Amino acid sequence: MVDAVLVVLPTLGRRMESLRDALESVAAQRAEVNLRLVVVLPVAATEARSLAVTFGADLVDDPKRGLAAAMNAGVAARSGETFYVGLGDDDLLRPHGIKTLIGLASRRENTVVAYGACDYIDGESRIIGTNRVGKLASIVLAWGPNLIPHPGALINLDALEKVGGFAEDRPYTMDLDAFLRLKRIGGFVSTKESVSAFRWHADSLTVADRKTSATEALDVKRNYLTGPVRKISLIWLGPISLATLAAGEIVSWRARRLSRQSHNGAAG
Repeated sequence: MVDAVLVVLPTLGRRMESLRDALESVAAQRAEVNLRLVVVLPVAATEARSLAVTFGADLVDDPKRGLAAAMNAGVAARSGETFYVGLGDDDLLRPHGIKTLIGLASRRENTVVAYGACDYIDGESRIIGTNRVGKLASIVLAWGPNLIPHPGALINLDALEKVGGFAEDRPYTMDLDAFLRLKRIGGFVSTKESVSAFRWHADSLTVADRKTSATEALDVKRNYLTGPVRKISLIWLGPISLATLAAGEIVSWRARRLSRQSHNGAAG
C-alpha cells in the first residue's frame, strides 16, 4: 500500500457539528491521497458512530484511558499504511494538506515527520492567527516551545511504532514527547503552507489548562536533556514556559474580540 495514510480521529461524540466538519475535511483529501480513516470513539456515542460510517470510517472502540490511549488504539488498527495523520474532532485538514506533506516527505530520505503551517480558528472557523514557524520549530523543539502542530502532521508509522507510540502518562504533551523521541531517529521537514486548522475554544484540553500543560512540557523537555545542561535548563525553560502562556493568552484575547465583534455586528 504505497504512501497510504492512516488518519486517526478520536472523539467522544459530543461535538457533532465540528465532528462533521472534521470528517468532511478528511473526505476532501481522498481524491488525491490513498487514505484510510479510523475514528476512535465510545460504544455509547451512537450518533457519532453513525456519522463516521457515512464518511467511510473504520470504527475502533475508545479504550477509556485518555486521548493518548485513543490515538494509540487508532494506530494499532494499521493495515499496511505508510503514514499517520492525527486529527481532533474540532480540527480541520486544509485542502491538499496531506498531498503536500507526502510530497515533502518523499524528497528526503529518513524523514520521519513532515508538518506545515496551522491556522488557529474560533468556533465559527474564522482565522485568529497562523503558526507559520516552519523549519525553526524542529530546531528549537528540544529546548524551546513546541511549535510543531500535531493536527495534520504526517508521521512515518514505522518510526512512530519504533519509538513506542504516544505516552499515555503525558495527557497534555503526548505529541511533544513523541516528536522528541522521533527526532532522535530521523529527520523533520516542513512547509509554511497551511495544511491544518486547530479550533481554539475554552474546552480544548491544552487551552483549558495552559498552566498544567506548560508545566508538563517543561518536565518532558528536561527528561530529554542530560548532564550539566539539564541542571541549568530551568534558566531558559522557565521563561519559555511563561512566554508560551503569554502567547496563549494573546490568541484567546483575539478569539474573544472576534466573538464580540460578531455579536455586535449581529445585534446591529
